[in-house]
Amino acid sequence: MRVKKGFKARRRRNRILKLAKGFRGRRKNCYKRANQAVERALDYASRDRARRKRDFRSLWIVRINAAARSLGLSYSKLIAGLAKAKVAIDRKVLADLALADPAGFGAVANIAKAA
Repeated sequence: MRVKKGFKARRRRNRILKLAKGFRGRRKNCYKRANQAVERALDYASRDRARRKRDFRSLWIVRINAAARSLGLSYSKLIAGLAKAKVAIDRKVLADLALADPAGFGAVANIAKAA
């Protein structure tokens, strides 16, 4: 009796079709198209996980720069002053501070100015 790999092949195909759920057109129910679409989607997902980190860092830098300039200080001078004063606050926290607590950010900026 010959073996047709029915179960294994169906399971492999169903795994791909499950990942393609929500896609439009034949990409959701035609295995070949779904496989191409899922492969591309997974590539984009892995690429964009790294890109998201970059995007957030640049957003934080823009926010810090805007808040620093309102206090008469440039971003680079602020960061250099904080490094010189040995203040270890990362950009995420600084950006959040600038947005949520401008007075607190002002105090941090004064420490950077003094250094």
